[in-house]
Amino acid sequence: MKAIGIVLAGGNNYRMKELSQKRAVCAMPVAGSYRSIDFTLSNMSNSHIQNVAVLTQYNAKSLSEHLSSSKWWDFGRKQGGLSVLSPVVTPESSNWYRGTADAIYQNLDFLKKSHEPYVVIASGDGIYKLDFNKVLEYHIDKKADITVVCRDMEKDIHVERFGTLRMNEEYRIEEFEEKPLKAKTNTVSCGIYVIRRRQLIEMIEKCAEEDRYDFVRDILIRYKDMKRIYGYKIKEYWRNIASVEDYFHTNMDFLKPEVRNYFFKQYPDIYSKVEDLPPAKYNVGSAVKNSLISSGCIVNGVVENSIVFKKSYIGNNCVIKNSIILNDVYIGDNSYIENCIVESRDTIRENSRFVGENGIRIVIEENERYVL
Repeated sequence: MKAIGIVLAGGNNYRMKELSQKRAVCAMPVAGSYRSIDFTLSNMSNSHIQNVAVLTQYNAKSLSEHLSSSKWWDFGRKQGGLSVLSPVVTPESSNWYRGTADAIYQNLDFLKKSHEPYVVIASGDGIYKLDFNKVLEYHIDKKADITVVCRDMEKDIHVERFGTLRMNEEYRIEEFEEKPLKAKTNTVSCGIYVIRRRQLIEMIEKCAEEDRYDFVRDILIRYKDMKRIYGYKIKEYWRNIASVEDYFHTNMDFLKPEVRNYFFKQYPDIYSKVEDLPPAKYNVGSAVKNSLISSGCIVNGVVENSIVFKKSYIGNNCVIKNSIILNDVYIGDNSYIENCIVESRDTIRENSRFVGENGIRIVIEENERYVL
């Protein structure tokens, strides 16, 4: 493909509450065996983008470990490869990334040393499938300066937490509001952009000269009347895990057969780092209904409408309902958990009870198994 990829994976999202204290949002576990960033990287690999940079910053340790090898997404080093770029102290800059535009500016060498004419910019917290080749063809056909991937959201979705946009009949963007107080439209930006590489360099350098740091506010909104900015509308599944509620409901979507079939049984595939783990074990007395149980798990109790991630243990006479159990959790006997997200590597003592009565409850317990 005639494009390089930039994945924005550096920011902290306070709407994820305690879940983002351990890891970057892009490293959040999804669908039992994946991480959020796997979907964006897989889309780029399947679109034959061979040169990709992931811009990390906040709580990057877990994410960097996950991205330690590019082989899982088939980014061949001979064609470019996968680069993980964090902010560093240089003679020109000693700042952390102050925004998405500043993150790109501090890694401008990646753009200048590349030879592909176009750039695909995407956030790492979106759950979707997309052929970027089709977006690029649309971008070239429209003679656009910037193309923004967008989607009409369902009426029950709170769109004020997204960037909303309005297009004319030719799909040229006429209005763009970032997280409006009251949305005028239900069409939201998916955080995916296509732009010519040289033009991006010019715009980012101009932003830096004027002490502007945000790609949406200081490029998309600022230039919408001066540049040809078009929307590319998608209709397929797309979700963004920008809050605890979003994260919970996105995972729960994978309990629907049609969603699992779309992501995991239809070409192209979604790839992730693979661990050598035994298959899940179901002991006598266990009962599982409409749930995803990942490899390395041992189940002794009842699990209903839940997702249990890798290497978790469910004790005898336990009941897990409508919950997400993250990696490497030990749940003691006779425990009851409902409407909860249990943080990874937790130890839930026997006879415990956790219920999210007014929304989703995040459970974080002292980890006795790992105390020195």
